Amino acid sequence: MGRAYFMVRAEVPEAERAAFDRWYEVEHLPDAVQTFKAVRAWRCWSRINPQVHMAFYEFETLEQAQAIGDSEGLKRLIADFNAAWGDRVPRSREVLEVVGAFEG
Repeated sequence: MGRAYFMVRAEVPEAERAAFDRWYEVEHLPDAVQTFKAVRAWRCWSRINPQVHMAFYEFETLEQAQAIGDSEGLKRLIADFNAAWGDRVPRSREVLEVVGAFEG
């Protein structure tokens, strides 16, 4: 399979959603793609829980995705995120490995 993803899940209070959405689209996502050297990235809002925002960064290999976790780039992006949102927007991160795919 080869491809892997670095995923960030954030829980955004309703009152912060519009500002967060603009900031992530205009500032954070482009910066993260460049910093991580991702193949591509996209982000989503949950339709089950409208406070949940997820961002996905695609990499050609699992090793590239795993390397993000210890990188200086991630540390800087976390500091930028914390400066903008403090503890108002909790988040978690995952590295996901594609182990199967099917196209119909």
